[in-house]
Amino acid sequence: MSTLLYTLGRWSFRHSWRVLIGWLLILAAVGGAAAGLNKGFDNSFSIPGTEAQEGLSQLNRTFPQVSGTSAQFIVVAADGDDVTDAAYRDPIEDIVAELEDVDGVSSVTSPYDEMVTGMVSDDDTAAITRLQFEGTMTDITDDDKEALHEVVDGLIDELPDGSQVALGGELFATELPTITLTEAVGVIIALLVLIVTFRSFVLAGLPLGVALIGVGVSMLGILAATQWATVSATTPMLALMLGLAVGIDYALFIAARHQDQVRDGMDPEESAGRATGTAGSAVVFAGVTVLIALVGLGFAGIPFLTTMGIAAAVAVAVAVLIAVTLTPAVLGFVGHRATGRAPRPRRARKGREATPRRGFAARWVGGVTRHPIVTTVAVVLGLGLLAAPVGSLALALPNAGVLPKDNEARIGYDLTSEHFGAGFNGPLILTGTIVTSTDPVGLMDDLKEEVEAIDGVKEVALATPNETADTGIVQVVPETGPDDPATSDLVRELRSHHDEWLDEYGIDLKITGSTAVGIDISDRLGAALVPFGIFVVGLSFILLMIVFRSIWVPLKAALGYLLSILAAFGVVAAVFSWGWGADLLHVTRTGPIIAFMPIVVMGVLFGLAMDYEVFLVSRMREDFVHAARRLGATRDVAVDAVRSGFTASARVVTAAAVIMFAVFAAFVPEGDSNLKPIALALAVGIAVDAFVVRMTLVPAVMALLGDKAWWMPKWLDRLLPHFDIEGEAVERERALADWPEPASTAVVAAEGLEVAADDVVLASGATFRAEPGEALVVTSADPRSARAVGLAVAGRTPASDGLLRVAGHLLPGRAAWVRTHVGLALLGQGGPGSDEPARAVRLAARGGTRLLVVDGADAIDPAERDQVAAVLRDARRSLEPTPLTVVLTGSDSGTIRGLLADAGWDDPRSVSVGTSSPSSTAHALSEVNA
Repeated sequence: MSTLLYTLGRWSFRHSWRVLIGWLLILAAVGGAAAGLNKGFDNSFSIPGTEAQEGLSQLNRTFPQVSGTSAQFIVVAADGDDVTDAAYRDPIEDIVAELEDVDGVSSVTSPYDEMVTGMVSDDDTAAITRLQFEGTMTDITDDDKEALHEVVDGLIDELPDGSQVALGGELFATELPTITLTEAVGVIIALLVLIVTFRSFVLAGLPLGVALIGVGVSMLGILAATQWATVSATTPMLALMLGLAVGIDYALFIAARHQDQVRDGMDPEESAGRATGTAGSAVVFAGVTVLIALVGLGFAGIPFLTTMGIAAAVAVAVAVLIAVTLTPAVLGFVGHRATGRAPRPRRARKGREATPRRGFAARWVGGVTRHPIVTTVAVVLGLGLLAAPVGSLALALPNAGVLPKDNEARIGYDLTSEHFGAGFNGPLILTGTIVTSTDPVGLMDDLKEEVEAIDGVKEVALATPNETADTGIVQVVPETGPDDPATSDLVRELRSHHDEWLDEYGIDLKITGSTAVGIDISDRLGAALVPFGIFVVGLSFILLMIVFRSIWVPLKAALGYLLSILAAFGVVAAVFSWGWGADLLHVTRTGPIIAFMPIVVMGVLFGLAMDYEVFLVSRMREDFVHAARRLGATRDVAVDAVRSGFTASARVVTAAAVIMFAVFAAFVPEGDSNLKPIALALAVGIAVDAFVVRMTLVPAVMALLGDKAWWMPKWLDRLLPHFDIEGEAVERERALADWPEPASTAVVAAEGLEVAADDVVLASGATFRAEPGEALVVTSADPRSARAVGLAVAGRTPASDGLLRVAGHLLPGRAAWVRTHVGLALLGQGGPGSDEPARAVRLAARGGTRLLVVDGADAIDPAERDQVAAVLRDARRSLEPTPLTVVLTGSDSGTIRGLLADAGWDDPRSVSVGTSSPSSTAHALSEVNA
């Protein structure tokens, strides 16, 4: 990974204009697609497989008059008037007749209709008119809504002075989130932090510009995707918030590493490549963790949430791609100006020598690591106190009650609650098939009496069969609001009578309606939290084991993540449930928050927390590994590595955390009511995780663990794949750039090569080289040891020690390229080509490979040796004038030389390699072949 990114970084630096124009063309293309394909957002929530959704589907088929979306308007009489007076009744009934002609309206229920009850308040001061639409919320166009507003707004002129009219209901329960100037404050703060970090105006704008282009691509892509997918209006806002935050941070990490290297005198092009290969590797890993966590939102099995996770994951993926390509390209434009203004060295006082001044980061980590136990206890107790309110966190789907207080739908919601009770804003519908009933009207009346006797039911507004008398509905008005936990309890109580009413009345009742759908979604999300949490924490543990080759580091990281999550949820509960600071943050109504907040925040914060873990701890590990080679893996060495690694990375991590906090916090004061708790949780979570957990708790725990922090069982180390997060391969390639000598022409070069597997050395002490067109014979007393060398040369198994370069590519870092371009034929005992050696060599040589490795060349049957020699000879001729280099392995040097002579190589090079015991070699080689 690091070597690939190193090459990509250098190429992007050299071709800055191509990369920039390429991304601008992508932006333009996606913008054109968005303009032509955008179908708008769908804020309706559905959850297949639940009772409420099945009930809606049934109503859609059999009782379409009540299955679509609904709206209502409330009329409140002036003080001292009754809404039943003619001055109110006549205009309202006139408006009912007019509304029936509005496009999309299927039915209008007058509050004075004798068939319904409860539409006029008990004190006759208010009346509600209900409207039913054909289709779902997304089927109602803006023109339809505008026509409805015009009709209802005209009613106020016909009513006595002092009366009130407010339009609301399900159709107007949510509003599209918009971007305000407040969100721009986060971007301005990010720019200021970048200027301070880089001490350069030119370089400070780089991460911001890169992130904005990436956000533009992802946002326009989401708009275009509405042509095929159902996307809620909250989805692009979440993608914007997340894409902007990680986009700035990822570009910052690469640019900051580049600036440090250029200040140290490195050539800008080489620095851009190395920064992309090192910091870019960490960016890719961090981005992958965020991607997996966001895609994991599909655990809940809720389509709109899955879509939200995928859209946000696309934004993060674009942020990663643009960071590792456009960032080095823009660095090419910046050139030597990337150095900015370096910090001034401390001046010495007269008569005194200048002493290096310890920065805040060094003093902080020094204090933390000197008192690790006190620090650990203080952090855990402090975060425990922050998490205390989490038990009062209530979840629900959004309704008009969380809209701004001056919103007409919110006014209608509050007036309805005041005059009719909170439950009138969220009625429930019981529906079922009554086709077998001989008295459908009597059945519905009996059922009405049963329902009204249940605690929590205020009244039954309507109980009637449909026109064909095959489906009945019972409209229930709860005593509590749609987001009140008591309403959820009522739904569960009603469902508990299912079997009883089925036996008594023969009707298979389902509880549905928008309120029931919201309750089912909240229940499904609540049930998904634990498995999703296990998935996220388990994934973090495995990924960090792969990166850091440690057991304790991942365990500490996972536990720290849990502390951050609980603290973030605790603060959200204190604000939205307890009301602490609610006015300051412009929270319009305390109570339940949007149901998918916990699972979204858990997924997003997991990836972001791993960002800081990787950038801090990887530098600690790098320093520990280097120091341990010189001084030994002792506790003092480990603690010093914690301090040096922290000091080296604290500046960039602090800047990244401040930027991310600013971006998320900017969405809180004036943000969308649905997004506000998510933004607050992410802002708090970032601040807690970066500054309290990663930059305080982590170095304290690492100091407590000492050198044991990097312990891992050998069997587990062999089992886990390797991920070069610190860019070790790039550093190794740079250090060995002139090996075996400057401008070397050798196709194959090895020095002290050792191949081992399963703790058994297969071959050792191999030093050899082959120039273009030459043949190399590798032999050993045990042919399996020679095979191990051949597999290493072909990039199929890594060398455990020594140096190996093949076709100019240093192994094992470039093994992927070598495997693709070097042909391999295994003809020895047990090899896949032993039965048809000529065919195996021909297949290995196809594609014009310039290096061919043939194992077991001495084991070929004499009758087939001429055919193999002919294949080698033909392969050599087909490449002329380009020379073909071959490496043949086995145990009989004479036989192999004879084969090469027949194929046209008269004077091959030879090397003999050391062996292990035959039994151990056989077992280990089986592992290599596997």
